[in-house]
Amino acid sequence: MILKLKHVIGILLVISFSCSSVEKRPEVNNKIETFLFDTPVTKSCHAATLVEVLPNQLLAAWFGGSYEGAKDVGIYISFFKDRFWTTPRCVVEPLVKGQDTLPCWNPVLFKSSSNKLYLYYKVGKNPREWFGAMLISIDKGKTWSLPHYLPEGILGPIKNKPLEITPGVLLCGSSTESIENNEWRVHVERYTEANKQWERIPVGNEKGFDVIQPAFLKHSAHAIQMLCRSRHNKIVTTWSEDQGNTWGKLDSLQVANSNSGIDALTLGEKEFLLVNNPLLQGADWFNGRNVLDVEYSTDGIQWKTLFDLENKKEGQFSYPAIIQTSDRKIHILYTYNRENIKHVRFDLTIK
Repeated sequence: MILKLKHVIGILLVISFSCSSVEKRPEVNNKIETFLFDTPVTKSCHAATLVEVLPNQLLAAWFGGSYEGAKDVGIYISFFKDRFWTTPRCVVEPLVKGQDTLPCWNPVLFKSSSNKLYLYYKVGKNPREWFGAMLISIDKGKTWSLPHYLPEGILGPIKNKPLEITPGVLLCGSSTESIENNEWRVHVERYTEANKQWERIPVGNEKGFDVIQPAFLKHSAHAIQMLCRSRHNKIVTTWSEDQGNTWGKLDSLQVANSNSGIDALTLGEKEFLLVNNPLLQGADWFNGRNVLDVEYSTDGIQWKTLFDLENKKEGQFSYPAIIQTSDRKIHILYTYNRENIKHVRFDLTIK
């Protein structure tokens, strides 16, 4: 009788655990979708980034011009306050260097615990030849410093927001695209505010993955996961157990990606979001960008679709940026057909 009772209790515990696991599913509420501008200020725009500058007040940046890589491409910003976006203004013009004019690329906004606001970006003919630069604001984006060009071999965060591992120490996910053989490789760059020094940290890649544009998830005080865009139809990952000082081997996840930019967000120790184009890549670079979703995970390895931001037969919906603001709302920006930047905000309840 005692054995049977123990058996029944064991079954009930398994059922209870299974039910609690199933029930822990996020619920999306109060979803609102808007565009950053009614009338575009440039013919093309791409690669938006997002930061909270004051409680519930946002700043966005992106690059815009005639087309990606054109000589008129600069960096634009807009503020979000009282449910409206301000008229965009250009804060970085293309760089005139010698007899040439170099376009801007991939801005990344980040506010550190010191309240310094950084606007990182790249300058160059293409991603194989670009170099890193940054602006600094001490008045929450109203005014900006002159450009600071980063040391040789340092590019700054390539697409996604840094992670402040300790006060004043920023971990930046970076990557290179080789001129010689077009290899894609990721690495990490650590910036220390106190002495303004940069340090480049390698990431092992014995399997030869072609990966760029890392995003970080923080699993604990020391454990950090890196998620990368790849040419292999899957997201590729690696881990650090010492706050980003060293990294393990890269390996692929069973998460489809159409060779398009991603971004990720840590909500809690076992609560993570990913914004991703979850299709296979096609014959052209833009194939597979017609579906963009939000995915949820409790471990950074197994991901389930939460909802689709876009799901159309054709279109380019890509290069997302995701943050959580002080009121716990989730905010996402992404490119909408290279003609506009879309803003989606929502509440997330995890039962």
